[in-house]
Amino acid sequence: MKTEVKSTCCYCGVGCGVLIETENGKIASVRGDPEHPANRGRLCTKGATLHLTADPTYRLQYPERRALRQGAREMVSWDAALDEAAERFAETIRAHGPDSVAFYISGQLMTEDYYVFNKLAKGLIGTNNVDTNSRLCMSSAVAGYKQTLGADAPPCSYEDILQAKVIFIAGANPAVAHPIIFRYVEDARAANPDLKIIVADPRRSESAEIADLHLAIKPGTDIALFNGMLNVLIAEDLVDQAYVAAHTNGFEALAEIAKSYPPAVVAEICGVEATDIVKAARWFGGSAASLSMYCQGLNQSAHGTHNNAGIIHLHLATGQIGKPGAGPFSLTGQPNAMGGREVGGLSNLLSAHRDLGNPAHRAEMARFWGVPFVPSKPGKSAVDLFKSLKTGEIKAVWIACTNPAQSLPNQAAVREALQTAEYVVLQEAYGNTDTADYADLLLPASGWGEKHGTVTNSERRITRVLPAVQAPGEARHDWEIVVDFARRLGQKLDHAGAAKLFPYADAEAIFNEHRESTRGRDLDITGLSYALLESEGPQQWPYPEGASSGKVRLYEDGRFPTPDGRARFVAIEHLPTADVPAADTPISLLSGRMRDHWHGMSRTGTE
Repeated sequence: MKTEVKSTCCYCGVGCGVLIETENGKIASVRGDPEHPANRGRLCTKGATLHLTADPTYRLQYPERRALRQGAREMVSWDAALDEAAERFAETIRAHGPDSVAFYISGQLMTEDYYVFNKLAKGLIGTNNVDTNSRLCMSSAVAGYKQTLGADAPPCSYEDILQAKVIFIAGANPAVAHPIIFRYVEDARAANPDLKIIVADPRRSESAEIADLHLAIKPGTDIALFNGMLNVLIAEDLVDQAYVAAHTNGFEALAEIAKSYPPAVVAEICGVEATDIVKAARWFGGSAASLSMYCQGLNQSAHGTHNNAGIIHLHLATGQIGKPGAGPFSLTGQPNAMGGREVGGLSNLLSAHRDLGNPAHRAEMARFWGVPFVPSKPGKSAVDLFKSLKTGEIKAVWIACTNPAQSLPNQAAVREALQTAEYVVLQEAYGNTDTADYADLLLPASGWGEKHGTVTNSERRITRVLPAVQAPGEARHDWEIVVDFARRLGQKLDHAGAAKLFPYADAEAIFNEHRESTRGRDLDITGLSYALLESEGPQQWPYPEGASSGKVRLYEDGRFPTPDGRARFVAIEHLPTADVPAADTPISLLSGRMRDHWHGMSRTGTE
């Protein structure tokens, strides 16, 4: 018997809709969903071959306990596995305090999974030691948006690509990393031959091949480029002074800094022609609609937040935001990095874009969850979390849906940390990852085509994900594992309210609680429900109660979610850092995605 189920692609942040065809309970094929607004039926090579990754050969199908460290595994029941994990975590917490345990999770999770992990750590246990692999790719984008615009909210939509007159791609290679977005760029060029495309990238990437202007800047010189472009905008009267005066603060201080970045100086710093810097600024500032798209080339830097601020400054200075075809558009790396950000998936955040460092926000979440308090001590971010494992400050770690023994920087130290840790739980779909070698307990999780919940893509669009087939063996959904563990841990810690904290019978109950936590916030989704997402299709936030649709773009009224309603310029300077090679080491090694594979290739590299 054949069936077809709507789902989403599990690779990048474009969030393409897919139709999964099953035959006799197995995934047989996949095609693009022509009704999904993100891709309208298109798929890249990775998405089009998703069904080939449904082979169960390397799947983890039953809970397994490490018989000997680095030795054989033995199968155990779910009850035995979760009781053991709860007892080990409870012992550690009783002996060393809540901050002796940590959770390292992933942008591959559903939003509902992310939500219960954060409630487990910050609400039940009382530690903010929960971080995600999205820290490595998107935390700079989060901070950059918040620092300038006031909230972590990409203001643009994919349809803006088709309406742009100038597209500035910086530190991104969407031709390979976000292929369906690149199809939008190609469509825009075909519809408008006058469209100008600027690409800032040290490499002549696949995206740069179609650029009208390729700025092959030296690695780590992005801020110099952006300040140099601002210098030209000011000098040539391309700044929208009325917009700056009415809707921003801090421009004068940044303009003073920009005086030190004339094109000739910036050309020397960046290694490009001064005339090209002038040309880029003129195109950007003189356009009726300028859109920028950026990703890891800006984010993964010692000054990634300021890199993001630098490109956002160009939009604020020229009023190129809040109108069709214009705005700063951060491209999300993973399929649900946005959803994780929405529920507070980083160690310095709380649900609905609340800040952990804000006492009022902590009090709001404590009341909402019905717990005495949310701890104020900042949690460990990804890299520091594993450093703390190595020193013994953190003794037990729970890793879900990610492979840090292969993907985190400084691999030798990460593997030593995992070896040193007193207790490692790995919640994973695949039993052959590098991290599995270090796990004391392996818990089988459902994978693509089996999961359910919601995900949010780069344009703030929430999609309902439906399962096409059953997970193999005894594999469970990630949220189910967390909820079961939380209830058991609560009993062992004598936490009388643990069952009330985690009452969920299904993923929809989790979504409904998450939805209520957004009421009145910038990402208010109180008007959404599973029923609406299934009947009306994917929707963009905000979508407050009473709304008939989400917002295509933000800040159209020039009001920003800051205390005074104004966006902010930040006084940023180019600072030579480890991003820039020294004179005696002239070779730079830059990483990038492969078009036909995904990250560590636990899914795509098994054929």
